[in-house]
Amino acid sequence: MLPRRLTLAALATGLAASTLLSGCGNPHEELQSWMDQQRREAKPRVPPLLPPRKFDPQPYTAISVVEPFSGQKLQVAIKQETRQPNSLLAAELNRRREPLEAYPLDALTMVGSVVRSGRPYALLSADNLLYQIKVGDYIGQNYGRITRITETEISLREIVQDAIGEWVERMSTLTLQERGAQEKSR
Repeated sequence: MLPRRLTLAALATGLAASTLLSGCGNPHEELQSWMDQQRREAKPRVPPLLPPRKFDPQPYTAISVVEPFSGQKLQVAIKQETRQPNSLLAAELNRRREPLEAYPLDALTMVGSVVRSGRPYALLSADNLLYQIKVGDYIGQNYGRITRITETEISLREIVQDAIGEWVERMSTLTLQERGAQEKSR
């Protein structure tokens, strides 16, 4: 009898386990049916696209106007400026240009100064050439006239255009460059 009891117990346990497992079924089945239902019921609400606007090309009418950054416009402005009797630029344009006016100030280097006959002179280097200048000489590309020379710097007055196009004076300086600083910059 004992084996029959074990067989019934084993049979009952197996039946209970299979009943439990059959109840679980496919756990994703319910989720899948819900998603299918939502897809059927969902109606997209996308507004229709507007048709493209017609492009009307405009003709370029500024071709005959002078370009704002052209050299021609600058020359006209300088000529008008020189016609004014008390213009800063009028006197500068009527004189002969000096050799150091071909270089911008940042290309000129003060390498020393000397005093001869009680008059100070500065030594400038440009393109590996040495120039000796005095008060009253011109340097730089902005009509720079030397106003003062000391042992360590050159002061000069330049004539430049301000933001509204007027010619104004501006003070600038060149300082003595020490030998070590010159070799490092080259």
